[in-house]
Amino acid sequence: MPPLMENNSMDLLLWRHAEAEEGEDDFKRRLTGRGQQQAQRMANWILGHQPKEMRIIVSPTVRTQQTAKALKLPFETHRKIGPEACVSELIAASDWPTAKGAVLIIGHQPSLGRLASLLLSGHEADWTIKKGALWWLSNRARRGETQTVLRAVLPCEMLED
Repeated sequence: MPPLMENNSMDLLLWRHAEAEEGEDDFKRRLTGRGQQQAQRMANWILGHQPKEMRIIVSPTVRTQQTAKALKLPFETHRKIGPEACVSELIAASDWPTAKGAVLIIGHQPSLGRLASLLLSGHEADWTIKKGALWWLSNRARRGETQTVLRAVLPCEMLED
C-alpha cells in the first residue's frame, strides 16, 4: 500500500507509548510483555506505510524509548516532550506545520491527545489516545486555506500480528 502523504503537506504522526509497568519512577517504567507486542505490531504497520522522509522524535522515558526501538530506525530523544510536556513543546519539537516531510512523535498522554484536539478542532481539550495507538494528521493548503486532515486513527488491537 502506498504512503498516505500528499505533496506540499506536512504529516504528523502521534504514537502513544505502548502498555507499561506501574512504578514509582515514571521515567524508568518499562514496557510489559503485552506492551512490547503492541509496539512491534504498530511498528510493523508504520514501516509498511511510512512517508518517505520521516523524522522520529521520542520522549526520554524508558517506555517511549522501547516503543521507538521497535521501528529499528534512527530517532532523536527530546527531553521537552516527556510526560509533563505541554502542547506548545510538542508543536515546537515537531516544527508543525512547516517541517518538510513527516514527523513521528512517540510520547504521552495527556499532551498527545491535547495536541490532536487543538489541531483538529482549534481548541485544546482532553482527548484520549489509547496506549500503543497511532493518530496520523496532515497539514495542507487547499484553495488558499490551510487545513488539518485526520488521515488515520489506529489502535494496535485492530492490527494483525
